[in-house]
Amino acid sequence: MTLQAELTHLLRTGFPELPDAEREVMQRSARELAESGLTARALQTGDTAPRFSLPTATGNTVALDALLSAGPVVLTFYRGAWCPFCHLALRALQAHHTEITARGAQLVAISPQIPDESLTLTEKHSLTFDVLSDVGSDTAKQFGISFDLPDDLAVVYESFGFDLQRVNGGHARTLPIPATYVIDQDATIRWSFLDTDYTARAEPSDILAALDALPSAH
Repeated sequence: MTLQAELTHLLRTGFPELPDAEREVMQRSARELAESGLTARALQTGDTAPRFSLPTATGNTVALDALLSAGPVVLTFYRGAWCPFCHLALRALQAHHTEITARGAQLVAISPQIPDESLTLTEKHSLTFDVLSDVGSDTAKQFGISFDLPDDLAVVYESFGFDLQRVNGGHARTLPIPATYVIDQDATIRWSFLDTDYTARAEPSDILAALDALPSAH
């Protein structure tokens, strides 16, 4: 089963029916974000990836330059440990991690959550790639993929029990859209996936194909 098929199944079966008012807020917010032009303004294939240095969930610090000195980088942004679609995407990447590293690449995930909240306890023990904390979403902003939740959508999220004020270190409203980049060693973005729909994610098979297509792979 593809990752997108799993995500679609989760969307259809994993949630109780929402009240009409909450569903309308979510649908309208999704429509406005899709129409905002965010993906067109964000960094794309052919652009240069901005440098960053961020803390990991386990207390280390990871810099893009250090990663690129060892090979290409697969960089994926996710909303946080509270997002079930993000869990699915991270698990799918973990399932293909060996194939990614076999191509000489390193996989890194970034969320806006503070280090202690960026992963569930299970994920801390099961993920074998670094997860970085971009508190305040400064790195996501550099990539052009961050947005602020509308007030009414923030209220809906709070009603779901998502305490973004706490887990995002006081930056409750700012989140990244789903985005994955394959970055070559010269910091050029060779492949990108961007979508304002949080139920859509990059397919691992497409990431592997992008790594195979890198100039350094030939």
